[in-house]
Amino acid sequence: MVQIVVCGDGRGQQTEWMLMELQGEIEARKQDGLAGKLMGDLQYTKEGVPLLIIGHHILYGKISRLEKPFAVLMKSSSVSQEETGHTPKDPGHTPEEAETKYTVTALIKKKIIFKTRPKPIITNVPKKV
Repeated sequence: MVQIVVCGDGRGQQTEWMLMELQGEIEARKQDGLAGKLMGDLQYTKEGVPLLIIGHHILYGKISRLEKPFAVLMKSSSVSQEETGHTPKDPGHTPEEAETKYTVTALIKKKIIFKTRPKPIITNVPKKV
């Protein structure tokens, strides 16, 4: 039987993360992808409305609770030595059993939804007279 061990992070309190849901796609200008790059700035208005600024565009969102929360797990493996199972053909061999452990690093209970199309940010351009 496979046994999966899930435990807290040892501090007793998990970090709460938020999920971001965007309608559409975000594409990089170059073909090297978005991994590890800054996507934009997430800010909140005085009323608590989330704003996402990506380049010269702004998106307005809202916060909602997830029906079922998600747990963010970190997998770690350790090798334990067992003294049972020696065979006379291989007297120096000790079987190793890998113990897999999952640690809860964060909980996701809320998500930010950006449903509307991005609006362009237009600066004040002086008129020529």
